[in-house]
Amino acid sequence: MTHPAHNDQLIALKRIEGQIRGIQKMIGANKYCVDIVTQLHATIGAILRVEDTILKRHFQGCVANAFRGKSEKEKEQKIAEVLELLTRFRRS
Repeated sequence: MTHPAHNDQLIALKRIEGQIRGIQKMIGANKYCVDIVTQLHATIGAILRVEDTILKRHFQGCVANAFRGKSEKEKEQKIAEVLELLTRFRRS
């Protein structure tokens, strides 16, 4: 089974890494709390966009391919995997 490539998400993650470093510098420089929280919120949004993209590709690639195949076991595994993700995400 091949997995979708996520190389473009590496670019986004490197940008997020830079945002985190910037936030660390802001904290070290005693910047205004609201400015720090604003940057944290922007970083969280960026992380969620990466997550959304990877999850969407998982559904369009891995899950869709399993359902196009003949293996009932693989279909059941993908359903269980998706349900586990949904359960885990609702807890956070």
